[in-house]
Amino acid sequence: MTITLLRNVELRSYLVANVVARVCASGLTVLLGYQVYELTHSAFSLGLLGLIEAVPGVTLVLYGGDFADHHSRYRIVVSTVTSLAVLSAVLAYISRSSHETLVGVIYGVAFVSASIRAFEAPAFVGLEAQILPADQVLRGIPILASSGRLADVAGPVLAGFAWASLGALLTYATIAALLLLSAAWILLGIRDRPALPRSSHDGTWRRIIEGVSYVFRDEILLGSMALDLFAVFFAGANALLPIFANDILHVGPEGFGLLRSASAAGALVAALAATRLLPARRAGIALHAIIAAFGLCIIIFALSRNFALSLAALFLAGLCDGTSMVIRHAILRLASPDALRGRIAAVKNVFTGSSNELGTFQWFHGEPARCFADALPRRCHNPRPRRGGRMACAIVKRTRPGKAGAGRSASRRRFGSHGRRSFDGDCGTDALLTHARRSHRQITRKPRGRPQ
Repeated sequence: MTITLLRNVELRSYLVANVVARVCASGLTVLLGYQVYELTHSAFSLGLLGLIEAVPGVTLVLYGGDFADHHSRYRIVVSTVTSLAVLSAVLAYISRSSHETLVGVIYGVAFVSASIRAFEAPAFVGLEAQILPADQVLRGIPILASSGRLADVAGPVLAGFAWASLGALLTYATIAALLLLSAAWILLGIRDRPALPRSSHDGTWRRIIEGVSYVFRDEILLGSMALDLFAVFFAGANALLPIFANDILHVGPEGFGLLRSASAAGALVAALAATRLLPARRAGIALHAIIAAFGLCIIIFALSRNFALSLAALFLAGLCDGTSMVIRHAILRLASPDALRGRIAAVKNVFTGSSNELGTFQWFHGEPARCFADALPRRCHNPRPRRGGRMACAIVKRTRPGKAGAGRSASRRRFGSHGRRSFDGDCGTDALLTHARRSHRQITRKPRGRPQ
């Protein structure tokens, strides 16, 4: 079935272009931070770079989603990828010098790059929906999710090796060439589709509010995004890994590297396994159980003083995160109307972007789960991941499927009696995935001809 999907020239071109672009984007983000620190040796300068990159990602992305809904997504993707290639070439040019005054230029390039990605991300999501047929969603999404996860993991690694062996100038030049190759792949392998007609003549802000309101009215979309936000905000332990590696587990930089890669390896295994084992039945309950298991894994990691047990806990946490990522990707694809797809994808980016940045901040400066601290042993050197894991489990309890009454009505409106049967005792995710699976079977089933 995977081979059959990849025979689609447009899907194959999109897959390759998306992987190359994400490898370059993740590598570029890491290299900018490394270069700023190399020039300044200042933690404040590094934090300022993160803030500069975060502001467009949380603000401009909403406008980028509206722009993708009313313009050719194909042209937006080609233009933004080409623009990122130009910025990489600018970085290659200015990297010939190592003067500290270059930091201001790097900040400017980082801001422009984040602004471009705010338009690129919703357009990529919309273009995927135009290329991947609805009857192939359950087979195609795990492939796209696993390849995207692999690109996000491989990008920083490849960028680091390239920086060490080639230097800044050639590394940025290579990234620019690969981004141009990605844009060319889209130009040659995918045909342009006309922009969607505007359903109303309202202003930009009204259309943005329309997309945000749709997400908050739809419990299927809102529930999946909220689970992701709170799980990462309260139970994302990556920011504390250096502390655990050096002060608690005493494994040094080598152990830190293994800890950092354990969760990524688990997520990659989960995404690959989902190509065959996507839980389309009882998917709502499965999603809640997976998030709860993620929280339990973080609790085990926080209490562990054994390096092997800590590795296993992070690997299983990554496994849960990767599986939930595939389910949430399927929800976003199936529950979003095409006319609002860019704006809904932008809202999702705000959810995920804010959870990552604010989650990292609260581990060092906040007390998000103080109410659970007294119930746990005092011997743990750093209890915050423990508290976050318990908060993740508590949130799953509060958002359990039995509470989604409005979602049941939404499921009935979309899929009729089939949606009602699938939804009882679960959440609207079942109706979405089961409907997609049945549509796929009806289209791909071979007709029975009469014997001659």
